[in-house]
Amino acid sequence: MIWFQSAHHPHRSAARSAVDNLLGKDIMRKSSRIGAVIATAAVASMALSSCGFSNDSGGEGGSNSIDLLVPSYSDGTQKLWEGVIAGFEKENPGITVNLEVQSWDNLNDVVTTKVQGGKAPDIMNGGPFAGFAADDLLYPVEDVVSPDTAADFQESFVESASVGDTQFGLPLIASSRTLFVNNDLLAKAGVDAPATWDELLAAGKAINALGLPSTYGYGLPLGSEEAQAESAIWFFGGGGSFGDADAITIDTPENLEAATFIQRMVDEGATQPDAGATDRTPLIDVFIQGNIGMIEGLPPTVGQIEEKNPDLNYSMVPIPTKDGSAFTLGVADHLMAFKNDGDKKEAITKFFDYLYTPEVYVKWVTTEGFLPTTTSGGEQLADDEKLKVFLDALPDAKFAPTTNSNWSATDAAFKSLVGQLAQGKDPKAVLAEIQAKSDEG
Repeated sequence: MIWFQSAHHPHRSAARSAVDNLLGKDIMRKSSRIGAVIATAAVASMALSSCGFSNDSGGEGGSNSIDLLVPSYSDGTQKLWEGVIAGFEKENPGITVNLEVQSWDNLNDVVTTKVQGGKAPDIMNGGPFAGFAADDLLYPVEDVVSPDTAADFQESFVESASVGDTQFGLPLIASSRTLFVNNDLLAKAGVDAPATWDELLAAGKAINALGLPSTYGYGLPLGSEEAQAESAIWFFGGGGSFGDADAITIDTPENLEAATFIQRMVDEGATQPDAGATDRTPLIDVFIQGNIGMIEGLPPTVGQIEEKNPDLNYSMVPIPTKDGSAFTLGVADHLMAFKNDGDKKEAITKFFDYLYTPEVYVKWVTTEGFLPTTTSGGEQLADDEKLKVFLDALPDAKFAPTTNSNWSATDAAFKSLVGQLAQGKDPKAVLAEIQAKSDEG
């Protein structure tokens, strides 16, 4: 089974109106350039003129012609890739790169059709890659990059880019989470930025107790948009997990403790109303307007704040965990190289080595609003205060088991079922239901 999902293009849902009602006014709906990565990548890319490979050969254009299939992260994605390609072709005369840009919504169908027709791209940017690897369609990374490039990837991303002991994905973009806090609301409530679950609960309750109109403590998005990510923040932060490539494990004592605490956050009045139907994207808008005390955000959230409410007095601090230990939720999309007829390995290697040079790669990844997956890229951005908390967290990143064949069903189960925690359903029953859906595949 071939399945794609990037955590950078979650779907909006009707639950957005529930958040609009929290403020009693229309929430700003225009996303910033990098904010589009979080909620409207598919919509933005529909306005982008996608084009097929110039020779439409999918491997028939000769050893000096590379077909590159990529998704749109933003309105600027195509232009960014065209700039990379122009620089590469200038340094490598005789090698051409044929670019095709698709929306995330279309990517799965497009690549499936190409693969089934024997016209797979030579390089593809996507999410999970295990299905292709299982069908022996991909080069191992060590076959298509130099040793220096391979060694530059941060270790936490290498594991999530591998099936067994073999790395098949080249981590392209990274995203981690951190807690965004409204300094003014915390000060009014007389609390500090929390480091543990208990402190988060107390701070959320204190902000709610202020009684300010349409203002709430912790923004808890258990709606369908990103329920799996919010759940992971709590489960992983309590010492639990979603399992690994061999087995999905949701119904565990550690996860039950986390699920029970999520429900406690709601029951004791530390969150917004109707948390079970609230999505992250509109809830971040509420934070930006100054009406949420604390919420888990991403690197593009910084750009959204700069565009929509640059006067917001906020800070970014590590994610609160059960015991205060370091942790962040990591997300990565990958590049992968298809074997095809085998005569393009040298050209593919030259392209990857060029792309991952710091001066090329860091510009690409930061323009799209994400984080680099390489050690050299992180070092280049070490002095960027806006990204420092995210970069510092990357070594402690944990990932969902996207290489497990049952992850698609698990992801869907979280999105449809975990919101029941906010509606009072027994946490053990909720986890058992999610586990059953996962096991069904």
